[in-house]
Amino acid sequence: MNLGSAGGEEDEVLSTINTTPLVDVMLVLLIIFLLTIPVAIQTVPLDLPRASNIANVTKPENIVVAVDAAGQVFWNNERMADNQALLDRIKQVAVKEPQPEIHVRGDKNARFEFVGRVIVNCQRGGIMKVAFITEPDHGGNQEH
Repeated sequence: MNLGSAGGEEDEVLSTINTTPLVDVMLVLLIIFLLTIPVAIQTVPLDLPRASNIANVTKPENIVVAVDAAGQVFWNNERMADNQALLDRIKQVAVKEPQPEIHVRGDKNARFEFVGRVIVNCQRGGIMKVAFITEPDHGGNQEH
């Protein structure tokens, strides 16, 4: 605005926006996010077998693959001889329409290697949906 104008000239309106406060606020937000993101993404050791979730409706076409503590694999209560037998059985059911889900029941004391082999075989066999079955956590601290 021109305060010292003389005569009939119209006052000019300044149409520029002062961006300094905007830049200051953005820098403060950037610093806050840079400080809080590492805190938010830290991993915490968890006891994976316990979970609280909604009840699962088991369809008759779903297949339960169990892994006991010794690493033996069972297909609907039938013991599998080896990984190749499991893979062959998975390939047989993977072509069905609709494709059944594989529900993995891993013993709490089983090494993850054994459960991991089942997951890899499901992937290699072409199964699209794999789920884990856990015991519900009823809120009590259970001894390991």
